[in-house]
Amino acid sequence: MPRGARLDAPGALHHVIIRGIEGRNIVDDYLDRENFINRLGKIALETKTAIYAWALMRNHAHLLLRSGAGGVSTFMRRLLTGHAISYNRRHHRQGHLFQNRYKSIICEEEPYFLELVRYIHLNPLRAGIVDTLAKLDHYPWCGHAVVMGTYDHLWHHRDDVLKRFGKRVALARTVYRAFVENGIGQDRRPELTGGGLIRSVGGSSIATSPGKKGFSEKGDARILGSGEFVQKVVDETERNVRGNITGDDFIKAVQNEIQLCCAERNVTVAALLSGSRRRAVSAVRRQLALKLVNELGLSLAETGRQLGLTTSGVAQILRRKS
Repeated sequence: MPRGARLDAPGALHHVIIRGIEGRNIVDDYLDRENFINRLGKIALETKTAIYAWALMRNHAHLLLRSGAGGVSTFMRRLLTGHAISYNRRHHRQGHLFQNRYKSIICEEEPYFLELVRYIHLNPLRAGIVDTLAKLDHYPWCGHAVVMGTYDHLWHHRDDVLKRFGKRVALARTVYRAFVENGIGQDRRPELTGGGLIRSVGGSSIATSPGKKGFSEKGDARILGSGEFVQKVVDETERNVRGNITGDDFIKAVQNEIQLCCAERNVTVAALLSGSRRRAVSAVRRQLALKLVNELGLSLAETGRQLGLTTSGVAQILRRKS
């Protein structure tokens, strides 16, 4: 199923998952890992992005962060582009290093903040990179060792994690470590890596709340949280994207965007809607489909109606982008 436009708002809590293209490595050795972590920290400080948890694996990485004023997209673009250039230059390779579209899930803080910290920090143990929690306490490529005080990264907001476990640092670390240890037997938790409510209740976009007959909650694969939280995020995003323009006025704005784009590229709207496969027309159709869905938040079905495409045709354009 095609993915919706990415949700991005300054100050939002995100669980970000980065994967190497076709499952390939994003780091090969100590120097690659050091370069990645140094870059992560530098950009986090410059963009005022708060990092609460992280785990750098061989072919993927997890981050729990609160985006700065530029949003998560600015932060991630700088991180991924910079690391890819550095990695390719060092290993004498060309081409993409990461899957083009990293996964970013907006998360409701309660009850998910601490669950996500624990889930992310247990990644090396689940993967067998370390075989005991004592070794994870000293593992340099995971934020757990920073929270435990083994390593010190100024950009890691470990105090914001520890204060949830106690006022005194020593006691807070003890309680935090016990919390992490209690999660070792939980294995993988798919509801924390893609969809929260929607995943936990079986993938429906509107999920019936257990024990509440006839009561439905909103679900969205880009959001981890309660139905009320999901609805709030979606509503706020739509207001931001549309600039408070709704209904017929919004559709008129969309049609105006189509006319402007066609005029700039010397293509008529009639040609666009005719289904013509001329290269110039196809290029405009693709440009508009990406903009209407990813920037203006238009549904795939409505985008298809405005561009003379089927819903599946719009979905194919989005898949080619990713």
